Amino acid sequence: METLTAKQKIFNFPVTKIILALLTFMAFIIIGQQIAAKLLGMTALDKDFRNLFKGIFVSALAVTSYILFFTYYEKRAVTELSSKRLAQNLIIGTLIGFVLQALTILVIYLSGGFSIVAVNPVSFILIPLTVAFTIAIIEEILVRGIVFRIIEEKLGTYIALSISAVLFGALHMANPNSTLLSGLCITFAGFLLGAAFVYSRNLWFPIALHFAWNFTQSGIFGAITSGNEKTKSLLESKIQGSVLLTGGEFGPEGSIQATLFCFIAALVLLALSHKENKIMAPYWKK
Repeated sequence: METLTAKQKIFNFPVTKIILALLTFMAFIIIGQQIAAKLLGMTALDKDFRNLFKGIFVSALAVTSYILFFTYYEKRAVTELSSKRLAQNLIIGTLIGFVLQALTILVIYLSGGFSIVAVNPVSFILIPLTVAFTIAIIEEILVRGIVFRIIEEKLGTYIALSISAVLFGALHMANPNSTLLSGLCITFAGFLLGAAFVYSRNLWFPIALHFAWNFTQSGIFGAITSGNEKTKSLLESKIQGSVLLTGGEFGPEGSIQATLFCFIAALVLLALSHKENKIMAPYWKK
């Protein structure tokens, strides 16, 4: 059996791997955003289209940097971003995200708290579309591709799910108008996205789910997303009522029903993962 040197042990240590991956990934993203903004700023394109192209460029850079880093660092094929079953992962993930968010809004509507003020032109979805797919790709690669995946290899699926979900919720606590309830809701959403990765073993599935959840919320129903300001949307809506059901100034994803729907969906995905033997045990049980 080959004995690892002290240097190799340090570089193979999960915390080292996570830190180096995060630093490399974020450096590519930040530099890429600056380059794209400078280049697109010299064009005559409308601001919305400049943002769209910047989003596409940064998203492509995020995927490429992840693949290059782990291909070199772990000396393996990066199967979690494989195009195999790409259409299936994107379609199913998008459908789940849309249905869960639509059910969340439906509860608000049935309570008398959701009303449509106007229907806007389809072009109004451009901004939330751009924001949704860019954030979904970056956050899923960061939290599920780097943090969750590396922890899972050492500590197993359930501990990795718990750590990454709590981290996901904590990161969103820095958002405007966040509350303890919204942090809890986002934590359960993180648990769902982690479960989606476990079931598919492919990042495109949670990316699609994450994208559809955010886009349906802000781009279609015109709700606030994660405490941020409203963007243009297909439907101009008015949301009012109990903070427990509406999420208040944080948005519907900070509601009690969103927490419940995410939890149920996560349990279903984990049950299917168990059935297909996709749950990883911690190193001390292997």
